[in-house]
Amino acid sequence: MLRELHISGLGIIDDVDLQLTQGLTVLTGETGAGKTMLAVGLSLVAGARAGAHLVGSDAAVARIQARFDAPAGWSSDAAAEERHGWVEDGEVILARSIGRDGKSSARIGGQLTTASTLADLGAELIEIHGQHGSLRLLEPATQTAFLDRFAGPDHLGVVRSYVETYRRLETARRSLAELEAAVREREREIDLLRYQVEEIAAVDPQAGETEALRGEEARLAHGERLLELSAAAEASFSGDGGAGESLAAAARGLAAIADVDAGAGGLRDRAEGLAVEASELGHDLRAYRESLAVEPARAEAIRARLADLQGLHRKYGAGDDEVRAFLTEAAERLRTLSGADERLDELRAEVARLEPAASELAATVSAGRTQGSAALADAVSAELEELGMTGASVRVALRELDALGPAGAERVELLLCVGPGQPSLPLAKAASGGELSRVMLACRSVLADLDEIPTLVFDEVDAGIGGIAGLAVGRRLARLAAARQVVVVTHLPQIACFADLHVRVRKHDGVALVDVLDDRERVRELSRMLAGLETSEHGGSHAEELLAEAARTRRDVAVGAAGAGGP
Repeated sequence: MLRELHISGLGIIDDVDLQLTQGLTVLTGETGAGKTMLAVGLSLVAGARAGAHLVGSDAAVARIQARFDAPAGWSSDAAAEERHGWVEDGEVILARSIGRDGKSSARIGGQLTTASTLADLGAELIEIHGQHGSLRLLEPATQTAFLDRFAGPDHLGVVRSYVETYRRLETARRSLAELEAAVREREREIDLLRYQVEEIAAVDPQAGETEALRGEEARLAHGERLLELSAAAEASFSGDGGAGESLAAAARGLAAIADVDAGAGGLRDRAEGLAVEASELGHDLRAYRESLAVEPARAEAIRARLADLQGLHRKYGAGDDEVRAFLTEAAERLRTLSGADERLDELRAEVARLEPAASELAATVSAGRTQGSAALADAVSAELEELGMTGASVRVALRELDALGPAGAERVELLLCVGPGQPSLPLAKAASGGELSRVMLACRSVLADLDEIPTLVFDEVDAGIGGIAGLAVGRRLARLAAARQVVVVTHLPQIACFADLHVRVRKHDGVALVDVLDDRERVRELSRMLAGLETSEHGGSHAEELLAEAARTRRDVAVGAAGAGGP
């Protein structure tokens, strides 16, 4: 359950810290006092979309923090424990901040996260029915999901299997249609790729080949000059009287000196090393000169090869490596396209396999919905009776679709009959604002036993109703709050009187303040709501009557709960 809510800088809320309890918490106050902003804060901390317009005029940033008890199931299995690793000391804290530039940040347990992750986690902790909650009930997808949840976990398992099968079927159908539509274009691309691959393969460029050939071409172009220079260099070292003979003679002379004077041994060694190096250099010069034989045919072959390589460079890449990379990609693309016929066969087979599977699952889903629709209609109708809509009833219609859709073979539509002799019409046409609010509460009450969301928030549930209908809504909220925490923003004293915790929101100097009311203060607040005056004698008497009626209802709820839990 929600233990604590802290809001600062949100709308007219400067700084509010609210401690909450189990049962029914009611927020009341004058119009514009800021009570709805508390529900907005809870929506934000549960992942709702944020905007700069929500930041107070005197605040740089709006901050919302909510401290929850972690549901017991979160630590009962390894997967849940891993997913909910934000739990500390049995609690989890959700936080949201919105800057004046509209940028927002989200945190769970002090760790930065995304708004979507915050919403996923918040959906397991709190469910908010705001000003647009009733409108969502008008959507076919919402009504279909409502019936599926009511039909039970086994049915939901089949629905999930159908949704996954349908998704795979649609993916296969789209891929098949795209391939079939692209056959002609594919053939043109195959022809082009085949030409490119064959052209590059015919030349077969090697890595670094162009650079090597250009070096060889330069040597061949200056062959005669290189021969002349290398021959002269060779003669200088190896010819008669050349450097090689002179160094050898010097080495012999120094060897003779070293025989007499050992101190000249170092000079002898150096001279001998130079003589050996000169001899080797002479041999290397001879080998280099001999390799420079002028070969006109080879020069022509190099020029032709370079022309072929440069032709590839102009089309497919700046160098040999780029051309080879293009060849690899083109060959892979060619293999892919050439295998498209095989892929077409695979997709046709997959579609042929998934179509009957989806149809079979859709039929099972339809059967489950048909079986659950009557029971759901009876359950909601009974709730409407309790909520003061005497004679009203709900019927669940299954509208068959022309073809299978994402949710099955039909769409679900809730039809409301507001009284005997009246037609059953879609909710949008049959229900007034107050009636729609009560239908929404009835639907949520039916789901109360089907999920374990610990905290429910209702804002505007009393729209368009009052008097006896308000008392009926208040009684139902009190019964709903017997098993979980319920927070209600209301302007009706007939609802506020059922509160286990009554919080008044008031505006002082343009800033929202909150007060937790004691019994005496509750009478004054209910009197204000009834008569417009806190000190009205008649209003106070009526307020005390409402509180007495609420106390009787709570006792009946407690007795009923004890009886349900008894042997």
